[in-house]
Amino acid sequence: PCQKVEARTVLTLDAETVNALKHGINFKKNREDGKCYIIYKDNRGLRACKNQCKHQGGLFIEDMEDIDGNRTVRCTKHNWKLNVSSMEYVNPPDCFTQDELVVWVNEGVQLVELSPPDPWNVDPKTPEELEVGEVTVTYLTHACMELKCGRKTMLFDPWLTGPAFARGWWLLHKPPEDSLERLCQADAIYISHMHSDHLSYPSLKTLSDRRPDVPIYVGDTSRPVFWYLRSSGVTLTNINVVPFGIWQNIDEHLRFMILMDGVHPEMDTCIIVEYKGHKILNTVDCTQPNGGQLPSAVDLMMSDFAGGASGFPMSFTGGKYTETWKAEFIKNERKKLLNYKAQLVKTLQPKIYCPFAGYFIEAHPSDRYIREINMKNSAEELNALTRKLNPSIKTWTPKPGSVLDLSLALKDPSSSMAITDPPPNTQLYMNKWEFDLYMDEINSVITDDIFKHKNWIQFYYRWADFKDYNLVVRVIETDEDFRPFPNGYDYFVDFLDLSFPGQRPERDHAYLEIKNRVGVMRYIVKNGLLWDSLYIGFQNRISRDPDMFHFRFWNHFQIKLPTKRPDWNLFLLQETSVPVQADSHR
Repeated sequence: PCQKVEARTVLTLDAETVNALKHGINFKKNREDGKCYIIYKDNRGLRACKNQCKHQGGLFIEDMEDIDGNRTVRCTKHNWKLNVSSMEYVNPPDCFTQDELVVWVNEGVQLVELSPPDPWNVDPKTPEELEVGEVTVTYLTHACMELKCGRKTMLFDPWLTGPAFARGWWLLHKPPEDSLERLCQADAIYISHMHSDHLSYPSLKTLSDRRPDVPIYVGDTSRPVFWYLRSSGVTLTNINVVPFGIWQNIDEHLRFMILMDGVHPEMDTCIIVEYKGHKILNTVDCTQPNGGQLPSAVDLMMSDFAGGASGFPMSFTGGKYTETWKAEFIKNERKKLLNYKAQLVKTLQPKIYCPFAGYFIEAHPSDRYIREINMKNSAEELNALTRKLNPSIKTWTPKPGSVLDLSLALKDPSSSMAITDPPPNTQLYMNKWEFDLYMDEINSVITDDIFKHKNWIQFYYRWADFKDYNLVVRVIETDEDFRPFPNGYDYFVDFLDLSFPGQRPERDHAYLEIKNRVGVMRYIVKNGLLWDSLYIGFQNRISRDPDMFHFRFWNHFQIKLPTKRPDWNLFLLQETSVPVQADSHR
């Protein structure tokens, strides 16, 4: 059935205020709820939008470098720029379009937001009283929670063993000893998105060996969550891709609904689980979960909190990217994220709030530099700020193996019985990791026959099929310390025409220099993997001229690469059918 579209007035201006609007950009604030808007005026009339950057929710201010004449605004978070006259982002170029508000003119002006009804209100359930022990939530590690709802058990995002992002992230919290057993006993598993700290193939290998038919649920994202399954060596036979915004029933009392992210709808999702009318909201890593439209007053809300999950600015070198600048930037970003999460919780007013999905560490010795500078928010700090803003909200700082009893927590939020912590002698933090096991697998590809032939470069980037963009990238293979790898490749790719020059062209062009750890880069190339392992996993060092983010390039290599890996057998057949020439690697 068609959903009725609802119109909600977010700002009203009287005739006098409308007449006072200047040509160009006007910043306005709703004094009742404190929310901010931008109105653009020209000879054709008015356009309007929320004053909120689509990237990470920052506030726009006047752009002092605006050469177009009062048309662009600059985000206070990462300097993204929006041309309000066209509602197109111009820095980085070719990325997002700002969602517009409808402008209703009637004496004064009303800014109106159009939205479909909240899908979770379809077939509403009246909350029933819960028995003690009927609904429990057990924290295992990072973003992995176990929900027991009556007779059914549901698990979120099981990263329980091994690294994520090649070898850049490792578990900070030690999962309970029976975590993999819990995974195999689950009645349902939800995996929010394809990033390897949520979709962990080493963890799912155990499931594959023991219970490959456990129902796994993912959202219907344009980049399939399990796009790499066939090449992974993992066999799972009951993966269910479900549409967004529709209740999925597990039994007569338990149901869930998957929602998309407003910023990365092609890959990110979040979930509402409901049992006997009681809702649990898990926004996971979503930047703008469900476009910012979420249920209020849920019984339990969970979200990420830590920050530090990006190659920017940690992996950047040259220019302003000194250790001092990075440390100050990270400090400010942490503070902004902390305040944003606390304000979101204040707006949604859940009965209980739990920050999770941020318990990772750059544990490998070669990443000590990243580990020491890339400081993250603490859950305790966010919960303290949440309680300060919202004294009535119960907060939970999870420890591995700790259990929240929803019935006890709802009946008496101050009860010490509502949360059971692990025994005092329990090891909470990892102190050793299986570095060699996973590093050896990655580095084994360094000597693969593919890389004896220089033409792998052209074969790979033509497979990747990114072009018609005025960017030249120099890629340098390096050792662990980002020094040139002996006999490694050092090459240029001109993405304007997908050519491979011996040096930078003389025309005006944007330029990136990327130094990649050779093992990780060749592992990604051979297996046709996405570059998030390089970028989010801190496995490269990047300099750029000019200093701007190339959204189209990174979006392609981190999200839009072909889902079928390169045909290296064909490549080797082609190469070995002609005499092999000595490679200069440059």
